[in-house]
Amino acid sequence: MLQIRKGTERGAVDFGWLQSNHSFSFGHYYDPNHTGFGPLIVINDDRVEAGAGFDTHGHRNMEIVSYVLSGSLEHKDSMGNGSVLRYGDVQRMSAGTGVLHSEYNPSPSEPVHFLQIWIQPNVQNIAPSYEERHFDAASKTGRLRLIVSADGRQGSVMVHQDTSVYAAILNGGDEVKAELADGRRAYVHVIRGSIVANGVRLAGGDALKVTGESLVTLSHADAAEILLFDLP
Repeated sequence: MLQIRKGTERGAVDFGWLQSNHSFSFGHYYDPNHTGFGPLIVINDDRVEAGAGFDTHGHRNMEIVSYVLSGSLEHKDSMGNGSVLRYGDVQRMSAGTGVLHSEYNPSPSEPVHFLQIWIQPNVQNIAPSYEERHFDAASKTGRLRLIVSADGRQGSVMVHQDTSVYAAILNGGDEVKAELADGRRAYVHVIRGSIVANGVRLAGGDALKVTGESLVTLSHADAAEILLFDLP
C-alpha cells in the first residue's frame, strides 16, 4: 500500500525566528492521521534565522537525528558536547535517562536549514550518548548511502532502534532500489527537487508511506535529495 503525504499539507508554524513544517503531529499541531509511522514520530523541516535558536531544553528516551541542509547549526549539551554542523553533517543524540541541549544558528547573516528527526528507541533509560558523522555529496550521489542504522555499519550513526536511514542525491536517469524484508515498511521523504517513488511523483516536502511492498524504486529524478527510512 502506498500513501502520499503532501508537503503542502504538513503542519506549519512561523515564530519569526523559526519557520517549520511538521510531517507528523508535534507541539500545537495535531493530525490524527499523521502521529507517526512505526517508530518514526517526528520530521520537522526547520529554518532558523541568523543569531537565533532553541534555548536549552530537555529530552528523555528518544533518538534525535539532525540532518543539516544549509547554513550552520551549533549544538551544545549537558554531556559536554559542542560542535557546529554544516551541510552533510548528521548528528545523533540518544536522550536516554535525560539530557539538556541547545541548538543555535551562530551565523550573523545566514539562516540555517535542517531536518530534526525523532525515532522512538527500543530500549529505555539508557545512558545518554552523542555521535556525529559527515557524508559528503559524492557519497550520496546516484546511490543510497546508509547514514543511520542500529549497528553503526558502513560508518553510519547508530540509533537504538531497528531502523535504517538512507540519503540519496538523484537526477536524470539515476535509479535506485531498496529491498524491504517481510514485515518491514518504508518512508520516503523528499527534501528537495522531485522524484518518482514506486510510480508516484513526489515534490520537495512530499513523502510516501510504503507498506506491504518488497521493493522501493526511486527514478525520474529532477535535482532530488531524499531520505529513505526502512522501519519495523
